[in-house]
Amino acid sequence: MMKINPLVLRYAKLFIFLNIVLVIVLFILKDKYWVLNAQLGFISSLIITLATFLSYKRNVEKRLENIDVTAGELKEDRDKIDQIDDPFDLYSEYEEIKEEDLTPEKIKEIIQEEKSKVKTASVKNALKSSGSFVSIYRIVGYGTLLLSFFALNNNQIFLPIAFLVGIGLVPLGVLVSKAILK
Repeated sequence: MMKINPLVLRYAKLFIFLNIVLVIVLFILKDKYWVLNAQLGFISSLIITLATFLSYKRNVEKRLENIDVTAGELKEDRDKIDQIDDPFDLYSEYEEIKEEDLTPEKIKEIIQEEKSKVKTASVKNALKSSGSFVSIYRIVGYGTLLLSFFALNNNQIFLPIAFLVGIGLVPLGVLVSKAILK
């Protein structure tokens, strides 16, 4: 029998609670179309948030595989995520050059060296690194959002405010969880 992480269980309880409160409040104050719009927005937003979490979790696990614990260093200098986040390697530690050692020739040499590091983005590089920011979970999440929007809009029952309330409940829940679930 698989044991559920207590933190995940608390998040699930919080989101279920917030969703029930939303449904009750909307049924009291508004009508069934508000509830439908808010629920579809909430479900879409929750799927997107979970997909993003799973994608980042997978990326962190991949990066952790590259750490050599015994040496305390990375096996690879820069992985694909680093190259996407910092394509020009601006935030890496570098060797400080004393000001008196900087001659015009040395400056030109440094500039040429840095220019050689900068590579233009190509379709091939984009395809290789797309796995880090595109996942099937995210595609399903955004597909759910689009299908929900079009289904509501085609049936002339789309209420933008209600839909946004449903979408906004997930980020609000995350903020509340940070304050409550420490």
